[in-house]
Amino acid sequence: MLRTSALRAGLATAAVLAVSVGCTVRPADGGPSADAKPGGAPVGARVTPGGESAEPSPTESEEPSARPAADRTTLPPPAPTPSESTPAAEPEPEPEPKPLMASGDESERVRELQARLRQTGHFDRAPTGYYGSVTTAAVASFQTGHGLEPTGGTDAVTWERLLALTDRPTRDELRPPTTRPVAEPDPRCLKGRVMCISKNSRTLSWMVDGTVRASMDVRFGSQYTPTREGTFTVGWKSRHHVSTLYDTPMPYAMFFSGGQAVHYSADFAARGYTGASHGCVNVRDEPKIARLFDEVRTGDKVVIYW
Repeated sequence: MLRTSALRAGLATAAVLAVSVGCTVRPADGGPSADAKPGGAPVGARVTPGGESAEPSPTESEEPSARPAADRTTLPPPAPTPSESTPAAEPEPEPEPKPLMASGDESERVRELQARLRQTGHFDRAPTGYYGSVTTAAVASFQTGHGLEPTGGTDAVTWERLLALTDRPTRDELRPPTTRPVAEPDPRCLKGRVMCISKNSRTLSWMVDGTVRASMDVRFGSQYTPTREGTFTVGWKSRHHVSTLYDTPMPYAMFFSGGQAVHYSADFAARGYTGASHGCVNVRDEPKIARLFDEVRTGDKVVIYW
């Protein structure tokens, strides 16, 4: 009897010591959990009247879940890729197509352009083969009349439209003798080799023994720098002459009186009679005056009259 009492006292003391140091005694399999209250309710559970236990509320059963501050912070979005941050570069516009013909050009194709424009009524003079301000204005007029942008340059669309509306120019249309009727020759022009030049008709006729070999349009000096009238002779020739006084080209120059000469003028070819020379006799058809330059000799006669 005494041994039994001592054993129970020892077990009770061991239990008190276990609780005081915070240790947990693992229950035997199937035994009550050390976290359970008497009666089977878990530690921290509320006991309802009648002895039933309810689910513990978060505030009663455990401390609120506390995640580290870093865990609660929303992660930054990924860095944008170059395609998202930088707008894609717009493709460069295609360059404007180069016109087939434009101001400053000089060719047989330009001569054909002028002849065809003359058929449509947009070019009022003989073709020269030089694309100047007059031709530019004529092309722009044609473009306006046919619903095209009036650039004055001959692009593929303008050229195709012009070809469809005109006939292939004849030889006389491409190279008419002059744009004006040739004047009756002065009597002084009927003998020998003569450049016969009429201020009234503004034409030059190359004559040999009274026969006209070639004719071409010419223009003269202004009232302040008039072209001299009378009978002269060709004193000298210069194929690639440049004026030392005005610093301007004077191709195919044939001098007949001091610094006055018969020569080709690109300005005359481009602007027509809106301009004037400084006293020389200007020719605007370069192929014609080139042939004339080859035929005329030093000492041939020059007659300038009204």
